[in-house]
Amino acid sequence: MQASVTKDAGAAVVRLSGRFDFNAHRDFRSAYEPLMGEAEVREVTIDLAGVEYLDSSALGMLLMLRDKAGAANKALALSNVRGAVKQVLDIANFGKLFRIV
Repeated sequence: MQASVTKDAGAAVVRLSGRFDFNAHRDFRSAYEPLMGEAEVREVTIDLAGVEYLDSSALGMLLMLRDKAGAANKALALSNVRGAVKQVLDIANFGKLFRIV
């Protein structure tokens, strides 16, 4: 998996691509952790448009991010959820835990 971060006007977007599984945990954490300490970043969006696969460990990583974002008082959203990724998130009821845009 690859992750890239863009920031604009208090909002950060973490764009993911490839397979989002346990092997991606270091790259995922490296992408979002610096954002948690930046006061000017008030909202973080995880863009899943380029993700072709995610597994239960990816769900766990998203839940950990949700906790860290809440502790840092940052809004969190998931975007561009479609296909197999949408199916997995729907089965896991992530629509009740995350704002999906």
